Amino acid sequence: MPGLVSTISVRPGPPVQTGDVLLTVEAMKMETVLHAPRDGVVKEVLVHPASPIDAKDLLVMLEG
Repeated sequence: MPGLVSTISVRPGPPVQTGDVLLTVEAMKMETVLHAPRDGVVKEVLVHPASPIDAKDLLVMLEG
């Protein structure tokens, strides 16, 4: 579903654990929190607040 990035809770470099909040997305006046699917290190954040996104867009890259 198309939406906008509301907030970003991570930056490249620090490790994240499964379930950590990565970012929030606003779509249809509702906010959805996106969590880390696995442990890893944030390699790159590909969006910024207010970025328009669509289904299957790559938002954050994790390593490890």
